[in-house]
This record gives sequence, structure tokens and C-alpha cells, in this order.
Amino acid sequence: MMKVKTITMITLMVITSGCAELITMLKSVSGPLPLTEAEVVSGLKEALSTGAGNAAGKLSLENGYYGDAALKILLPDEAMVIVDNISRIPGGDKLVEDVVLRINRAAEDAAKEVAPIFVNSITQMTIQDAFGILNGADNAATGYLKNTTYNELYNLYKPKIQASTEKKLIGDISTKNSWETLTSKWNTMANSIAGRMANLKPVNTDLDDYLTNKALAGMFSKVETEELKIRKEVSARITPLLRRVFGSLDTKTTN
Repeated sequence: MMKVKTITMITLMVITSGCAELITMLKSVSGPLPLTEAEVVSGLKEALSTGAGNAAGKLSLENGYYGDAALKILLPDEAMVIVDNISRIPGGDKLVEDVVLRINRAAEDAAKEVAPIFVNSITQMTIQDAFGILNGADNAATGYLKNTTYNELYNLYKPKIQASTEKKLIGDISTKNSWETLTSKWNTMANSIAGRMANLKPVNTDLDDYLTNKALAGMFSKVETEELKIRKEVSARITPLLRRVFGSLDTKTTN
């Protein structure tokens, strides 16, 4: 009986050892275990939070907007008539550049408040959303964020933009003061007899609305850039979860 027990124990040890080796072998052949729903959702939320945080951090720095040729906020299209005829206004070139600088400074100031708004929206992502984003286009996460939060972000962001444009900056003058000075001088000329004869048109643009839309467009552009980095560059996946979730895309690409 003792011999039988001993043989049984030895057999179990061999079988157990064999199973462990078999599992290891199967893992090496089949690759990593499939992603769970929880991992995909958490990974996408982490990616969006990282991308949005990086974007907001970069744009909130001095020259975040103004120093970026692709995102620099220029005067509204309606005001291009001013730029085209700026020599008609004494000191016009300097006045226009001053307004452009102040507009971008206002956007940089407001960008400091964007990240928490994005994070609050990201928490609402569903399992279906997450898998759609993971397997979607390279800007799928940014598109989801824009489509689901734009109106809310606009309503929350515009007051911050307005506060920024009204805040006294260089020389105790606000962005809105500079804009109103510029447009009022132009409109005075446009409404004069000479202006009407020259077919000049007054400019009546809601600066806060314009600036809010342009600032958000720049923000989403930055988020899209950060998303692309995470999707394409292993070094941008700064956590094990990001490496696991987005590493699954690398495998698909290779195959």
C-alpha cells in the first residue's frame, strides 16, 4: 500500500510539473492572453487622460498657442479686410499684432482649466465605446471625445475665455479692450463717407465665441497628436496598461 501511495504522489508531481510546462509552452505559442473588457476600458480612459493632460499642459504654457504656427489664433476671417487695409490706420500693424498676441495669451490662460473637464467626460466611456475606439481610426479617441463633449466644453470653456479676454494684461489693457479699439477704429473708417465709397465693411465679430471655438480646435488637434503617439510609439505608452492595450494593435499590424 505504501508503495502505491508513493508511486501515486510521484505521478502527480510529474503530471503537475508537466502541466506547468505545458501552460508555459502554450503561452509562448499563442502569445499574451486576450484583453479583458475591463483592461480595454481602463486603457482607453488612461490614454485619453494622458493625451488630454499632455495637450492641455503644452498649450497652457507661454507661447503654447502663439508660438505654434499650426495652432496660433489669428484674427477672424471677417477681420481680414482690416489686415488688407491696415495702412489706412495710424500704427495699424502694431495694433493688429498686439491683438493677436493678447488673443493667444487668453487662450493659453484658459487652457489651464481644460484637463479636468476632459477627465470628467472620459469617465462616462462605455465598453462598446472603448472597443470601437481601440479598433477604430488613429484619431478615434479624439473624435469620440470631441463628439461627446464639445457642447459641454464650449459652455464651460467660454466663460473662462471671456474672463481671460477681460483680464488686464500688458499695460493694464485687456484683450477685449485691444480688440474693441481695433474694430472701433476700423468701423469708424468703414462707416465714413470715404469708407462707404471704398466699399469697406464694418466688422462685428463676437470675439469670445470665435476665440472659444479656435481654442478648442487647437486643443483637440493637440489631443489627436498625443493619441497618435500612444498608438504608434511604444515609448509614449508610459504605463504597463497602456503598453498591454495598445501593444495588441502592434500585433495586429504585424500580422
